[in-house]
Amino acid sequence: MAGLLTALPALLAIALALVTRRVLLSLGLGIIAGALVAGSLAPAASLQHLLRYAGSALLSTSHASILAFSLLLGGLIGVMGRSGEQKRLAELLTRYATTPVRGQLATWVLGLIIFFDDYVNSLIVGSSMRPIFDKLRISREKLAFIVDATSAPVASVALVSSWIAVEISYIDEQYRGLGLSVDAYWTFIQTLPYRFYPFLMLGFVFIIIVSGRDFGPMRLAQEAANKEKDLLSPDLLFPVHTEREPSSPPPPAGDTFAWLSAVPFIVLLFVAVVGMWLDGYLRAADDNVAFTFRNVLSRSRSYVVLVVAAISGNIVAAILSTFVRKRPVNQWARDFVKGARRMLEPCSILILAWTLAAVCRDLRTAEHLVTLLQGGLWAPLLPASVFILAAATSFATGTSWGTMAILFPLVVPLAHEISGGNEEILLSSISSILGGAVWGDHCSPISDTTIMSSLASGCGHISHVKTQLPYALVVGAVSLCWGEIATGLGLLTPISALLVGLFTLIVIVRAFGRTPTLRPP
Repeated sequence: MAGLLTALPALLAIALALVTRRVLLSLGLGIIAGALVAGSLAPAASLQHLLRYAGSALLSTSHASILAFSLLLGGLIGVMGRSGEQKRLAELLTRYATTPVRGQLATWVLGLIIFFDDYVNSLIVGSSMRPIFDKLRISREKLAFIVDATSAPVASVALVSSWIAVEISYIDEQYRGLGLSVDAYWTFIQTLPYRFYPFLMLGFVFIIIVSGRDFGPMRLAQEAANKEKDLLSPDLLFPVHTEREPSSPPPPAGDTFAWLSAVPFIVLLFVAVVGMWLDGYLRAADDNVAFTFRNVLSRSRSYVVLVVAAISGNIVAAILSTFVRKRPVNQWARDFVKGARRMLEPCSILILAWTLAAVCRDLRTAEHLVTLLQGGLWAPLLPASVFILAAATSFATGTSWGTMAILFPLVVPLAHEISGGNEEILLSSISSILGGAVWGDHCSPISDTTIMSSLASGCGHISHVKTQLPYALVVGAVSLCWGEIATGLGLLTPISALLVGLFTLIVIVRAFGRTPTLRPP
């Protein structure tokens, strides 16, 4: 019973998230339950534990750095999104979209370029490519799928994005609790080969586009688009225009001016990469170790460097806004505040996730679960089990960040204990949380990115979910079989699993896909 009680906070958070679909409420009640267990139901003692858990989450240099980076990046996205230049940049790429294949490839490439935030990706790519797809007689369901498949999957694996702060903070929180002195950013890079679902989904989209084949409801949607004069879906319940026009004058039509929209993000990425290397190099010199890529990057204080990089990007954005675009300073400040405000809910999830992690550490949840599950859970199949659990949780709740917040404190210590410290199983389990969370976020009907992809593409929400779900299920099944299971059993390396997975997707598309008859635009 004692072991079950220690798992109560995390299990309660999972159950409530599945039932209520309110992540903040679920995390908060799970934390309160943990404080009550720690205080033996005594009000004063429970309150004392609750304050201690909250203090450990807030009074941390790394946590403060992560929150600062998230708010700064949100402000930068707000400033650049309101300038209107990102939309102009997207329009430049559509010049080459003269055929159905080129139009879809341009959308795919644009989704890769706008890697820094999944929300911005969905809104810009969907609204920019919608007229092109209509002209080329490509269904809006196909547009919504490509937009959705290049939003969260791309942002989750990007080296600098609104996701990176969340992912490395969860990793760092658990590694510090386990006493592992490895930089979280280096661990994030190590997990990239195990991110089977995001990479296979990006490859699957490319295969579908180049082959010109579709199957299931997506093929039916394209055939219907060839016959109908109006490409609007019958279940379109919302206006097509989903974002307000910038209050400032639109940027000049010159291509050079439009490409300036990328400069702040290029500066941010450059400062982050160079800063991490220099910081790690100096610390490696102090420790008198070899200057290998791993030794240098694992010693870098990634949190501090990311904050400096975000500040640098915002300074460049402010200079461009004030002196190049001639916008008032107060307008830049308002855009920054609006962008930062959008990160308040993710930051709230982060704070509650850190608090829940402190609860699980204090109650020694992982140790008790290992004792309860000893002999009943095989370590090589742990990544696959975690992927399924994360996918189900994310699909039911519609939030990948909330899923990560709930599962990290439970899975990572458990994986460390059950695998006996096996680094490959641990990295694979972490990647399974992230990959499964992206799968659920990608195809859940209540996911914010799924909804925004529908709106920005002018596609009916139910039509988008219905046509995208079979594709997501196929890629998810391939990821589970060749990725999580095969690598967990040691049958394949991560890279070979990705290659085998891509080959399997090619075979599936060739076997079941058909080329819809396209009417000339």
